[in-house]
Amino acid sequence: MALSVDDTTLTEKGLNAPDVKIGRVLLLACGALAHEILALKRLNNWDHMDLKCLPAKYHLYPDKIPKVVEEAVHKHRNDYETIFVVYADCGTGGLLQAKCAELGVEMVAGPHCYSFFEGNDVFAKTSEDEITAFYLTDFLVKQFDAFIMKPMGLDRHPELRDMYFGNYTKVVYQAQINDPVLDAKAQECADKLGLPLERRFTGYGDLEVALKAV
Repeated sequence: MALSVDDTTLTEKGLNAPDVKIGRVLLLACGALAHEILALKRLNNWDHMDLKCLPAKYHLYPDKIPKVVEEAVHKHRNDYETIFVVYADCGTGGLLQAKCAELGVEMVAGPHCYSFFEGNDVFAKTSEDEITAFYLTDFLVKQFDAFIMKPMGLDRHPELRDMYFGNYTKVVYQAQINDPVLDAKAQECADKLGLPLERRFTGYGDLEVALKAV
C-alpha cells in the first residue's frame, strides 16, 4: 500500500514522533542559585529540566544582566519548548523584567533572592522594619570573601568596615539547608562585619514554588 503524505512521518523514532524539544525546559539561572536548583531537581525528579547558569559575578554588575540573559535565550531558544529565567530583578531596576517580556519568557518574581527565599509576601511585610539588616544566603556564606570582602577592599583595608557597615544593625542569614558548618561560617561572616547574627531557616521559599509552576 502506498504511503500517504501523512504517513511520511513514520520514522525510526515511531509514528508522528514529537520533536525532541517538546516538554523540555531550560532553567537559565544565576550561578549563585545553582546548588539550590540542582537540589530541587533531584528532590522533585524534574528530569525534563536542564540547568544553564550564568556567572554569579553579574551580581556585582546588574546592568549587564539583561544583555547576557538575552544572548543566552537567543542561543538556546530552538532547543527547548520553554525557557524560564531564574533571576529576580537583582538590581536591574525593572530592565530584566522588560527584557523577558520582550523575549516572551517568564522569570522568578521578586526584587532579589533574599525576598524569594524568605517568601515575597513575607519579605514585603518585614523589609521596611529590617532596612538596616545585611542578608546572607547559603551561597554568600560560602563565597563571602570572594563576593563581599575582596570586592569591597575589606581584605586589604579592614578600617573601611565601619564606613561601609556602620549603619547596619545585624546580619540575617537565610539558611536554605540545615548545616552546622554553614552556621559556623555565617557567624564568622557576621564577626568580620562586627554585627550580631540572626539565623532563619527559609528553605527554598518561592524559588521552589516558581519552579513547580514551570
